[in-house]
Amino acid sequence: MNVEPSGVRWFKSARSTGAKECVEIAFLSGGVGVRDSKNPTGPALIFAPAEWDRFTDALAAGRFDAH
Repeated sequence: MNVEPSGVRWFKSARSTGAKECVEIAFLSGGVGVRDSKNPTGPALIFAPAEWDRFTDALAAGRFDAH
């Protein structure tokens, strides 16, 4: 899905190092979009608000940290 509705602001984390492995997110009216920063016109994943909340909660809890 290509997502580029007018007025959508895509952004990277302030912690982004400028490396080529960055993603951008956008807060959309029905959820959160995630896309590859190297390919801004390419496909984007769209997450419902509850899905995004579960994902960010898991990040904060360290569930994706390398062991």
